[in-house]
Amino acid sequence: MANLCKTFVRSFATSAQRANVFNHVTVVGGGLMGAGIAQVAASTAHTVALVDQDHTILGKSMTSIQKSLYRVANKKFADKPAAGEQFVRDTIARITPTTSPITCVAHTDLVIEAIVENLEIKKNLFREIEAVAPQHTIFTSNTSSLPIGEIAIASKRKDRFAGLHFFNPVPMMKLLEVVRIPATSDATFDKLLAFGKDMGKTTVSCKDTPGFIVNRLLVPYMLEAVRMVERGDASMKDIDTAMKLGAGYPMGPFELSDYVGLDTMKFILDGWHKAFPDNPLFKPSPLLDKYVAQGKLGNKTGEGFYKH
Repeated sequence: MANLCKTFVRSFATSAQRANVFNHVTVVGGGLMGAGIAQVAASTAHTVALVDQDHTILGKSMTSIQKSLYRVANKKFADKPAAGEQFVRDTIARITPTTSPITCVAHTDLVIEAIVENLEIKKNLFREIEAVAPQHTIFTSNTSSLPIGEIAIASKRKDRFAGLHFFNPVPMMKLLEVVRIPATSDATFDKLLAFGKDMGKTTVSCKDTPGFIVNRLLVPYMLEAVRMVERGDASMKDIDTAMKLGAGYPMGPFELSDYVGLDTMKFILDGWHKAFPDNPLFKPSPLLDKYVAQGKLGNKTGEGFYKH
């Protein structure tokens, strides 16, 4: 698999990818987010190494990517099925699944980390790949809740370190938050903004603040809705209806919470509360804690604030 990764790097380095700011992208983490990032990068003419320590996860990732690509092809090439088939084949051919991050990172231009939201595990990954990555390689994290600066402590290339926060599902969501730490160089930041454009995303820039832009506003909004229920101000259903019809939101805060995952919300909130204990926006929610303790995590478990 390692040799295969080298082959893919060489074979596509002189192809149409020269139009992109990066030729080869390594995505570490074969879960939902990592697979989505790999799919979009490959579909926009980047050579991609998709890395995970589990072969089973990689197999599921590639199957998921292929199914997603066919959905895209059916819409994009509705009147040209042969072109759609070619699009899927070409995109899949640009993705190399591998369990060897060292080999692929040694030939990559950009690393996007999309592994478990655990600070020490992320830092260990960057320590591992630091020595083998070329000098020009830029390191990024797709974390949604951890400070980019704390992850970057593990790296010696802080001027080439930043955050790339994609949104789920990556193939559908158009936004990409590009997050810089104080040490991020202008050259690095400009390349990442250009990369977002190459990926077909609309980019917004942000400093390394808790939750960046979207989650910093969204999570406290969802938690205030939960607190309204805790206070007995209104019901979940009425709050959701009010925000959809009164504010034009596609989903109410409880519907959105179930979609995001109540455990994810609690993880983010607990981390922020630990870091900023005096901020009332980050105060834990007894109702949220109760639901998570009961295993009611939202859509993925069949029940959260609502039954699904």
